[in-house]
This record gives sequence, C-alpha cells and structure tokens, in this order.
Amino acid sequence: MEQEHKRRPHYSGTHPKRFEEKYKERQPEKYKDTVRKVMGKGSTPAGMHISIMVQEILDFLQIQPGQRGLDATLGYGGHARAMLDRLQGKGHLTALDVDPIESAKTLERLRTDGYGEELLTVKLVNFAKIDEVAKEQGKFDFVLADLGVSSMQIDDPSRGFSYKINAPLDLRMNPREGVSAAERLKELTKEELTGLLVENSDEPYAEKITNQIFRRRASGKPVETTFDLRDAIRDALAFLPAKEREEEQKKACQRCFQALRIDVNSEFEALYAFLEKLPGILNPGGRVAILTFHSGEDRLVKKSFKELEREGVYAEVSRDVIRPGAEEIFRNPRAKSTKMRYCVKS
Repeated sequence: MEQEHKRRPHYSGTHPKRFEEKYKERQPEKYKDTVRKVMGKGSTPAGMHISIMVQEILDFLQIQPGQRGLDATLGYGGHARAMLDRLQGKGHLTALDVDPIESAKTLERLRTDGYGEELLTVKLVNFAKIDEVAKEQGKFDFVLADLGVSSMQIDDPSRGFSYKINAPLDLRMNPREGVSAAERLKELTKEELTGLLVENSDEPYAEKITNQIFRRRASGKPVETTFDLRDAIRDALAFLPAKEREEEQKKACQRCFQALRIDVNSEFEALYAFLEKLPGILNPGGRVAILTFHSGEDRLVKKSFKELEREGVYAEVSRDVIRPGAEEIFRNPRAKSTKMRYCVKS
C-alpha cells in the first residue's frame, strides 16, 4: 500500500521562526548552504551546537597519535571530532554524556563519518563516575570537560530549557531520570528556593522572585511552564524603573533558569565528584582542559586546581582564565561567558 505523503507545516513570512519549522537547519548534511548562511549571521542553526574554543583546547592538550583521551561531556561532538582527528586513527577517545536523546544522535553522526569502535567509545554516564569509567577504559593522557548546556537542548522547546519558548518547565539533561524543575518548585520551601537562586546564580532579586512564585502557588497557579516562570520573574521585577526593567528581567530569567537547571541535574555535586576523582584517572603528564560558563563553576575548578597544585598532585595549573577571542564571540555569541582553565598531572 502506498504511503500517504505528508506536507511539512507551512510557516508564515519568509523565514521559519519555530524550532519545528526549521527543517533545513536541522539537516546540516543536506542543506549546507542554509547552515552556512545562519552561522554567517552569528547565529547557531536549530538543532546544532557550535563548539567553543576548539583551537585553544587543542593547543593546550597537545594530543599525539596513540594517546587515550576522555571527552567528559560529548554534546554535539564537535570537540570529540577535533580530538579524534588529532589522534590520526591511532589511540582511543572515550566520551560521556547523560543526555540519551542527543548522545545517540551524536554517536550516529560520528560513526557515519568513520569513527568506529576501535577509535571511539560513547557511554551514557555522568562524569561524576569517571573513576568507574577509568577502571574499564584505563587511565587517560588528556581530558576535556565542557560544562555548558548544548544549543540543541536550549533550542528544542520540548526540553524546557529556554524562557523564550513556552513549554513544560523540565530542565533535565536526562528527561528519563529525576524530577522536573516544575516538580522541584512544588517541593521547595521559601528559604530553600531563595538560597538556591543565590547559591547557583548569584540572583540579586532572589527573595522577591521567590515571593512571587509562592504567591502563584497560594492562588492555585503553580509554575509549571517556562512562560509561567518567566512571567513570575517579570512580575517580581515590575517595581524597577521602566528604562532598566526589560534588561534586568531578561538577565534574571537567564539566572533563574540556570539556577534551577543546576539544581535539577545536581550539577555542582557532579562537578565536585569529577574534580575530586580527576587526578586518579590521569596518567603522569596527563593534561586537562575545563570550560565553565558561570562564576559558581569557575570557583570550584579554580579552588580544586590550586589546592591540588599545592599538594604536588598537579605540576602546572592555569594562573588566569583563557577566554574566546572577539572573532569567535561574533560568530557564536553563546561563547561570550566561557572561561577555560587547565592543569597538568605531575
């Protein structure tokens, strides 16, 4: 029986605006010209992720053919591909990710491009368990951890990562485990939520935003969607002077979504565990690069590196953060907040 042809949903105007309509951007192998045009305007194509500071990472890691490496946060696979290319078909890269949806897509792309099992192993494992990974794979000569959220997750409305698109407020890296951000907001006390916003994102209006969320809860309208949270934040900051209100509301949305994402995914706990176990998975002279995207992460990495250098565990650590250049930030505005730190095992 002949299958009925289904037309793509028509979009209004000359360019698609919704994620579901951007079918060309989400098929970069088929519509390369469209992807080049989008990237040429300094935007990230829907469903893609532009890897940050690739050259700086490669310059530091000094990957040699035959070495064994770990990409602790696979994501879209751009960093992994660059590191695999440096191995020149000799050695091995192990890559970890907790997102079953995106990691499966990335593995398929990398396998299609010729990176077989002898070169690349992908595991659905949180990088907090790197000690268990090393027991299976052996110790590593180089490690990369990119702590940012991938653009594919932010842009996909079904994942609930962005305040710009209305969707269930989820924020889980692995939507098959744990509870959503909406469920967490029903569990937390006022004190817990205020503390969470301060600790995870240095939110200056934490108390006012918390009070607004609890007013909604009391009126029988809990925060369940991304727009519910966005509107609660906007209402909480309505007292600000008109000339600065919109910008402050935008920044507060970014900070609050970040704070809840960190909490829902236990990101700080995972980073603590990763940093604590890191020396034990490195060969002598092993090199590590870590990309952070907010002050809380960077403080943890800086403190760990300095303490372990004093103890003689690391022979060298970065004195200052390395940041992306102006040209990269223009091409990829999402790179703006990136900080890179590194260490070398004694």
